Amino acid sequence: MKESFLHAVWRYSLYTPTALVTEGGEQVTVLSNGLYNTNAGPDFLEAKVKVGKTVLVGHIEMHINSSDWKKHNHDKDEAYSNVILHVVYHDDAKDATPNIPVLCIAPFIPKLVLEQYHSLIQANTKLPCSSQLPQVKDITKEAWLTRLLAERWEEKLKTWEELLQQSAGDWRSLLYWRLAANFGFKVNAEPFLALAQSIPINILAKHGDNLKQIEALLFGQSGLINEESEDDYAKALYQEYSFLQKKYKLTPLRAYSWVFMRMRPANFPTVRIAQFAVLIHQSIPLFSKVIEKEEVKQIMSLFESTASEYWDTHYRFGEESAVKRKKKLGSSSILNIIINTVAPIKFLYASEMGTTDDQEKALTLIDSLPVEQNHILDIWQQHKWLAANAAQSQAQIQLYNGYCKPKRCIECAIGLSIIKS
Repeated sequence: MKESFLHAVWRYSLYTPTALVTEGGEQVTVLSNGLYNTNAGPDFLEAKVKVGKTVLVGHIEMHINSSDWKKHNHDKDEAYSNVILHVVYHDDAKDATPNIPVLCIAPFIPKLVLEQYHSLIQANTKLPCSSQLPQVKDITKEAWLTRLLAERWEEKLKTWEELLQQSAGDWRSLLYWRLAANFGFKVNAEPFLALAQSIPINILAKHGDNLKQIEALLFGQSGLINEESEDDYAKALYQEYSFLQKKYKLTPLRAYSWVFMRMRPANFPTVRIAQFAVLIHQSIPLFSKVIEKEEVKQIMSLFESTASEYWDTHYRFGEESAVKRKKKLGSSSILNIIINTVAPIKFLYASEMGTTDDQEKALTLIDSLPVEQNHILDIWQQHKWLAANAAQSQAQIQLYNGYCKPKRCIECAIGLSIIKS
């Protein structure tokens, strides 16, 4: 049993309201459940209940065991001085709150609610609700996906706002950092972000018209080339980098930061860095263009980048491949960048500028993009819940990672609808 279950029981009145009685034998009538509080302090604020003949207005605190009141030191915390009702699942300490009525809610929760709840959290499937998902109304699913996209962006933008503060409010740097992380995709996102943060965008802008110098800066800082490199191209880049490193007092990353194992060669960090170098070379200034463009085709054209000629026959330095092939950033990778970086940053920028129309345009942009393909979306497709666009597929990713995997079914609109049914 989790406390979040009790919160949901109280919040959505999943109890028999006419039968409530305190441990002291007084009838309880809930006039207002109160405002659910996800911050510090009591669980529900400004509630209104009638205990016996007395109407009480104040806060409600909930615990699995009544003894948790003192374990959590609520008896010494002024924030809990206006608690009017202590709602528990087990009353294991009769004197825990001598001046506050105790309601043991367990006997008043319908058996079916408990059965449905336990069937979800004890399920052995990737989707706890897989067998009952088809019974959930489409309107419930769609409304929940809309909320989950907002939640996903809120979480993402909270982190991005911290990065924006680190950059002293420089939106160009924020886009540069987030694009770099996106180029690393999931496996190399962190070293790619560290790489971008190790070279100020202003330095790259100074050398933007010279692709070799951009490559030298990025590969030199990545730690993937050094003075012992035997490959001629790597040697030439390192020679260029050595001068620039001293000029700008740069400290490179460690080569072991990068992951190559179990990756397709086209996704090797060497190839991605080479493509990123070309993007910087041909697109500075990029931020103003990203904000200005609205059409998907226009935005996609901004990110079309093909690694320099050396990479036609290489995936790593010094290892020539048998087949000659241009290392062009594919359309699926560009769509991934638009979904995970461009649309959110357009939304964040519009939010900061207070332009509601531009916020709507960012939402319209992601609505117009096709569904991504990954193992999480495969799970939903196997259960016949197909996303209509990238907005919904992003929401399904949030749903799986944020609710299905940790089994937060009681906090999920779909799980809650099953329990309530």
